[in-house]
Amino acid sequence: MDPYIISKEKNGVLLFTINRPDRRNAINYEVMSGLEKAIDMAAGNDIKVFAITGAGDQAFCSGGDLSAFHSLKTETQAYGMLSRMAGILYKLLVLPKPTIAILNGSAVGGGCEIASACDFRIGREGMKAGFVQGNLAITTGWGGGSILLEKLPQNIAMKMLLDAKIHTAEELRDFGFIHQIYKDDPIDACLSFMSGSLDKETTVLEAYKTMLNKKWKLLSMRERMEEEAARCAVLWEDDAHHKKVDEFMNKKNKNN
Repeated sequence: MDPYIISKEKNGVLLFTINRPDRRNAINYEVMSGLEKAIDMAAGNDIKVFAITGAGDQAFCSGGDLSAFHSLKTETQAYGMLSRMAGILYKLLVLPKPTIAILNGSAVGGGCEIASACDFRIGREGMKAGFVQGNLAITTGWGGGSILLEKLPQNIAMKMLLDAKIHTAEELRDFGFIHQIYKDDPIDACLSFMSGSLDKETTVLEAYKTMLNKKWKLLSMRERMEEEAARCAVLWEDDAHHKKVDEFMNKKNKNN
């Protein structure tokens, strides 16, 4: 099974689907490569909106695949992965087309970071999400923390990051993290939510995104996201993080 699917939907929507439902759509190096490819494709003239979702109805993305990244022990090893993903999310942040995360299921850790890099987020009824990195003795490391602190009111963003809790769809909507809760087909929900953009000329969409991207450059987002990755790498090397990961993996293996 391919770890990701890139498909052109109707009305100029390019859809990237993380296709690892058996791993709760966790990110590994193959998915990272696919996301890089899809973001490049989304810059094409025939694309109006770039959307990201997960396969199935259980998970949007559970963040980094711990089994894939468990071998990363040192600061240097972790930084390579974290920096690459921060670069991908910065490209997503400044993509010259509107972007939307279709949260078809739970989003935790890095899954929330990916969603935060999109312009819009819609969530399926009953889904939950949270920036739970603090529970593994690390911080956000893909740039999502820096993005969240700009997109939400500071007190709300900090509380989400510090508490590392899982929140309901309704709570996430109240926070302003998701912009709509949908019930039916995720693609139909995306097309409905973005319908006002899809009937505009691509040049108009790009012009508005240029305005927003100027803001991100003035706020030094690329540098801040890179610093976030570097700080997370330092924490990644600590024994506290490896102990938390081992506990999580052991608990997971017992439940399987």
